[in-house]
Amino acid sequence: MNGRRGPANPVIPGRLRGLSLHLVVLVIAAFVVVPLLYGVLGGFKDTGQLSTNPFGLPSPWVPENYTDVIMSASFWRQLGNSTFIAIVTTVIVVGVSAMAAFVFARFAFRGREFLFTLFAAGLMFPFAVAILPLFVLLRTFGLLDNPFGVILPQAAFGLPMTIVILRGFFRAIPGELEEAATLDGCGAFGFFWRILLPMARPAIATVSVLAVVASWNNFMLPLVVFNDPNWWTIPLGVQRFQGQHASETARILAYIVLAMIPALGFYAVAERHLIGGLTAGAMKG
Repeated sequence: MNGRRGPANPVIPGRLRGLSLHLVVLVIAAFVVVPLLYGVLGGFKDTGQLSTNPFGLPSPWVPENYTDVIMSASFWRQLGNSTFIAIVTTVIVVGVSAMAAFVFARFAFRGREFLFTLFAAGLMFPFAVAILPLFVLLRTFGLLDNPFGVILPQAAFGLPMTIVILRGFFRAIPGELEEAATLDGCGAFGFFWRILLPMARPAIATVSVLAVVASWNNFMLPLVVFNDPNWWTIPLGVQRFQGQHASETARILAYIVLAMIPALGFYAVAERHLIGGLTAGAMKG
């Protein structure tokens, strides 16, 4: 007999690796789910229960915290404002970025890479630095207390990321397809509208989701632009509600949970498109 050992069993390291990955996923999920669950259940309590029984079930349940918010006209007005601003911002960002990315991806001209680098440099420009000159500019053009005072700057700051993402997708479209379309009498805009955009649907969905989420969560710009409460968005409404009910933590939790539901619902619907777009971008990159 010789003293050599047989080959190590590769199944055991693979199982350990799988278990470790599952453990990491569970820990990350706990960091996300536990605060959400605490907020939902906390909204059904009163402030006394939150102090004496913060992690237990409500006893008794206090659904009035939620129903009072749902019956509030200001909540629905803020919800409508956020929805309107997010939709218009997304349409502008995606429309302008798609045309710009098409030019950067499919046309060769002097200074193209320099111009694209300028757009990409916008990713490194912090929004907070521009807030003071932006306020002066919006006041000059009379866009304070105007939804377009939020929509246009949001769209401008959303262009760099969207152009960078869409340009990569557009460049991955084979040139032979464009040549075939040209031979069939399809011009540049026809190729862009009829062929390129439908093929880049996963990318369009991805950047649309990112634009909606960024607009929905924006707090600083609406705070600067809107003095009229009739134009306040959901983030401003949360701050106002928290200031008015500072001692009623349970009601604040209920308001925050209801304010999160539209964004969570939209993400749940668009998740498949978002993941598909990012996966396709990674494969084409």
